[in-house]
This record gives sequence, structure tokens and C-alpha cells, in this order.
Amino acid sequence: MALGRILSGDPSKRSKLYLAIGGLSLVKAIAVRNDRNRFRRELVDAGLFIGVGIALRKYSQLKDEKRAELESQVPDWAISAATSPAAKQGVRTVAKRRLGGEPEQDPSLRDRARGVISS
Repeated sequence: MALGRILSGDPSKRSKLYLAIGGLSLVKAIAVRNDRNRFRRELVDAGLFIGVGIALRKYSQLKDEKRAELESQVPDWAISAATSPAAKQGVRTVAKRRLGGEPEQDPSLRDRARGVISS
């Protein structure tokens, strides 16, 4: 799985998933402990999944701390101004103006013919 895809979304939920898979692999390793090669593979898998789960958990905590730090630096009046209905409408208007409100439709054959005749 690509690193960007692992880190996108909610990393705390993904960390729980990876930790659960790692735990299952660990239980599976204990179940197949008599087969030496398979036992090693399952232990490696369990270690990798648990490692990724712990790393995602740390990343999630760091992300939450940084978000809280950034939000604490923004004044309350700026937050209320940015979340007001007028500000939201203004952002929509600017986005429509820059991106073009609706996609242009291709001219029909009749419109092209009229354009050629008129020019």
C-alpha cells in the first residue's frame, strides 16, 4: 500500500486496524509454532503490522497536536468570520468565477454552421 494512502483519512482508525491484524498474525504464529518457517513468517508479519499500527498511532497524535496548536494561534474573531455564511458564499462565488461555474457544452452542428455562415 502506498504511504500517501496509509496516511490519508483517519490514521487513528487505520492504526487500530493494523494493530488488530498484527495481533491476529501473532496468534496465528503461536498456533503454527511447530512449523519453524511458517512461524518465522507469521512473526515477521505480526511485527510489521504492529509496527505500522504504532507508527500510525504516533502520527495521529502528532497530527492532532499540530492541529490544536495551529487553531490556538488563530484569533476567535477570524474563525467566526471565516465560518460565517457570508464568507462561505464569498468563497463559492470566487471559486465559481475562477473555475468557471458550469462546464461549457459543445456547440451543436447547427450552431457551428451558423458561425461559419455569419463569418
